[in-house]
Amino acid sequence: MGRSLRPGRGSGKAGGPVSQRSGAARATLAADARRRAARTDEEDPVSQRTPSRWEQIVAANPDHSAWYVERFRAMAARGDDLHGESRLVDAMVPRGSRILDAGSGPGRVGGELARRGHTVVGVDVDPVLIEAARADHPDATWVVDDICEMDLTAHGIDEGFDVVVSAGNVMTFLAEGTHAAALERMRAHLRPRGRVVVGFGAGRGYEVRELLGDARTAGLVPDLMLATWDLRPYESDSDFVVAVLRAD
Repeated sequence: MGRSLRPGRGSGKAGGPVSQRSGAARATLAADARRRAARTDEEDPVSQRTPSRWEQIVAANPDHSAWYVERFRAMAARGDDLHGESRLVDAMVPRGSRILDAGSGPGRVGGELARRGHTVVGVDVDPVLIEAARADHPDATWVVDDICEMDLTAHGIDEGFDVVVSAGNVMTFLAEGTHAAALERMRAHLRPRGRVVVGFGAGRGYEVRELLGDARTAGLVPDLMLATWDLRPYESDSDFVVAVLRAD
């Protein structure tokens, strides 16, 4: 599942073990994940639909979410550049814009955009990742929800967004057949003239041609196709895509 962090490429919800940050913190997050995995459908309505690939990974390894949180905390602590996606999105909109981080994980992208002065809402299906986002990036709003079904008005968030960003290979961790629904939900939360930005790597079970077809189904068309978050042009042999989409 791993993908190396290279400038401009972004990072995925994946990777191998890293140095320990805090055994107590990891144990707390892991315990939360195990409790979540044990919930019944009645206790956790999100579990009543087809689980995403990410949820399947967590179900098989309840410690995975805690490991993932600590992986990125360790990267941040040693000064790794984790903000290529945020720099691109920040350049797309005026200061103080509204940005939705769809599939936010522990808040790496949305948290940085909030630090840069934007109003950010982050959504992720994994409560452990959202708990970490709330702890590490309190200036943004973090919501537990499935991006394939999200309706933020149900969470008291009525205003649309100038940009919806879905970075970190989120699209490749959705359940098969749900990508168009996720893109439609992103489009539904846009302000007029707003845009959706998604980025993911090749060879992860979801191809660029599928993205473009699902985008059309969702009422989105490409504005710009890139191969990296630092604006390299997309070509037929590119192994990463960053698609900037607008409402059709």
